[in-house]
Amino acid sequence: MKEEYQITCAADLESLSVLRRFIETSCRPAVDEHTLYDLKLAVDEACSNIITHGYAGMDPGSIILKLELDSQKVTLAITDFGHPFELYEPDKPDVDAGMDEAGLSGFGLFFIYESMDEVDYQETEDGNSLIMSKRLPAVEQ
Repeated sequence: MKEEYQITCAADLESLSVLRRFIETSCRPAVDEHTLYDLKLAVDEACSNIITHGYAGMDPGSIILKLELDSQKVTLAITDFGHPFELYEPDKPDVDAGMDEAGLSGFGLFFIYESMDEVDYQETEDGNSLIMSKRLPAVEQ
């Protein structure tokens, strides 16, 4: 049986804790701690990028998080109405290379790809949607 949950938040850094709590509340008790951590990490990174870069130079809009949970996987769709971006799977960031003027960068997409099993991005007239899914560990019977 598939369960669906949705929340809309302002695109500001204070909303990150609300989104993490939403994931935790929506997924418990069906999701183990490791998977829960991965889901919150991916959403935190994606939404931080939306807030910082997606709405750059614009009035902050909203972020819509839709969560679908079934017995095999969790799917997260994050929709925003800011600037679109080019999705790519990054190489592992080189922390030994030093810091650029903005500090260490390039970790957000790396963390998303490392923590999720599938990552896709769609830009439509209805907004920009980052769709990510994580398979759930098999339950021993």
